[in-house]
Amino acid sequence: MAKSGKPSSDDIELFRRSVGQVRKIHQDKTGPVRKTLSPRPRRHTAHDEPPLTDSFSDTFDSGMVTPDEALFFTRPGLQQRQLQRLKRGKLPIGAELDMHGMTAGEARGAVVNFIALCRDQHVRYARIIHGKGYGSGGSAPVLKNRLNAWLRQHHDVLAFSSAQIQDGGSGALYVLLRSRQ
Repeated sequence: MAKSGKPSSDDIELFRRSVGQVRKIHQDKTGPVRKTLSPRPRRHTAHDEPPLTDSFSDTFDSGMVTPDEALFFTRPGLQQRQLQRLKRGKLPIGAELDMHGMTAGEARGAVVNFIALCRDQHVRYARIIHGKGYGSGGSAPVLKNRLNAWLRQHHDVLAFSSAQIQDGGSGALYVLLRSRQ
């Protein structure tokens, strides 16, 4: 190479022979620096996937509620804005379970299967209609009290709140479920 900083004609010729055929690129933008991975399902361990049998305790004390009492539960660490939207019914409901007319045993199985179905279909927000329990015969609504205890025990349930009047009021719940990701 010459001392002036410009390559000599011999250097240019040597470079062109070593590089070979060159084609002009008509774009001056570069591609992404980091490769995006193709979406693959995450491998789940036995710890991640709970069995379809429930582990609800009927002796779990969540307190007795009356037919018209509003329910609310949240796990620590959730954003207040998201909880407010849940309470106000502003989140898109992806699935719904109506438990009217079910016995406690039927309702228990239905809740377990419903939450598993929501998890498999990536549903984050659901509504469960349990009724107010006026037909329970006793002084306390059976399904409402059981559902209150069961949802508090389920690891996929992050929060729940009684629904707005137009969606069932104190006879229904909005449920925020854990994301699978």
